[in-house]
Amino acid sequence: MKSKIFLLMALFGIVVSCQQKNQTKSPELLKQVLFDFYDGIKVRDFDKIKEATTPDFILYVDGKAWSNDSIISALNTYPPYSADYSFDNFNIDMEHSLGFMRYFCHADFVFSDTLNVKFDWIESATFTKVDGQWKMNFLHSTTKM
Repeated sequence: MKSKIFLLMALFGIVVSCQQKNQTKSPELLKQVLFDFYDGIKVRDFDKIKEATTPDFILYVDGKAWSNDSIISALNTYPPYSADYSFDNFNIDMEHSLGFMRYFCHADFVFSDTLNVKFDWIESATFTKVDGQWKMNFLHSTTKM
């Protein structure tokens, strides 16, 4: 009888352990943070951009460093635009409260309802947990050739 109880408790412990591991190591959580960041850019929702990133977030693009403030300042100078983003080739690693991602990003912009511009980037990002929530703290983007 004792061995059956021990076996039952051991199985319960394994099941609970696996569920907790899956909750903290789900790559979809990091993808959602990335998508939220880009959705914020897409609709000029500056709070959404800030919610997806840490206060010390930094973005490197073509040799220039951007903070959230400089991203928002730049977005405020752009004429009206629409944007569609797509992502593929994800490679995601997670360890405890750190996450690492690399992927391809494609963007289609239409400025002032007339000018169509397409971009393809190779990007990598790092993530950290802040108060139990994943946040992006670094993004590096370079033009895909």
